[in-house]
Amino acid sequence: MLNIFDLTGKVAVITGATRGLGQGMALALAEAGADIALVQRNGADRQTAERIRELGRRCETVDCDLADRAQVLQVMEEVDRLFGRVDILVNNAGIQRRSPSTDFPEDDWDDVIDVNLKSVFLLCREAGKRMVAQKSGKIINIASLLSFQGGFTVPAYAASKGGVAQLTKALSNEWAGQGVNVNAIAPGYMDTEMNTALKQNEVRSRQILERIPAGRWGNPEDMKGAVIYLASRASDYVNGHVLLVDGGWMGR
Repeated sequence: MLNIFDLTGKVAVITGATRGLGQGMALALAEAGADIALVQRNGADRQTAERIRELGRRCETVDCDLADRAQVLQVMEEVDRLFGRVDILVNNAGIQRRSPSTDFPEDDWDDVIDVNLKSVFLLCREAGKRMVAQKSGKIINIASLLSFQGGFTVPAYAASKGGVAQLTKALSNEWAGQGVNVNAIAPGYMDTEMNTALKQNEVRSRQILERIPAGRWGNPEDMKGAVIYLASRASDYVNGHVLLVDGGWMGR
C-alpha cells in the first residue's frame, strides 16, 4: 500500500523552498524518494539543497527571479538540461504587500500579481507541455485561505490566490485526460516569516487562534502529507481540487 506514495525516480521542481512551507515540502518530496530542482532567487542560499543531499537525493538549484518573465521562461529549459525531465511541479513561491485598498500602490499590485499568479501560469504552461508529451505529471499550486476569503488590506494577494485556485481548475480541465493531475493546496494560518506581522499583533493573533479548531497555527510539517499525496500515484484520480490544510478554519 505504501508504494503508491513512493516518488523514487521522479524529478520534482519547487519554487520558494529556501525556508518555511516550501522548505518543508521540498524535504518531504525528497524523503519520499524524489530528486529535486530548487527554483530560487538567491542562489547563495544552499541550506535546503544541503539538507536534501543529506537525505541521499540529488538536488540542483535553478536561479530565477520570478518577477522576470524572461528568467521564468528559462526554468524548464534548465531543468531539462540538468535532469532531462520533470514529473512534479510545486508552485510555492509568493510575496505579500499590505496597505488599505484606498491607498494600495499600483506597483505593489503588479509585483504581487507577477510573482503569485503570472509566474505560476508560465511555469504550469512550460511544465505542462512536457508532462502532456510524456502522458504523466503532477502540478501542485499553493493557494491560500484567501482563495476563498477576501482578507483585509491585501487586495493583490487575495486576487492572486483566487486566481491560482481558478487557474488550477482550468488547467485540470484541459490536462486531466492526458495523464496530468493539476491540484492545489490551500494552507491556513501558518507560523512562517510571511505571517510575522500577524503573529506579533496581539489582538489579531488571538482572534485567529480562537477561530482555528485545531487550537494552533500550522507549521511546515503539516504540509508534508498533503504534498506527497498530490505528488504521488495515490492521487491519480484527483483533479482540479484545492486541498485545505487549515486546522479546520474553513469549517467554522
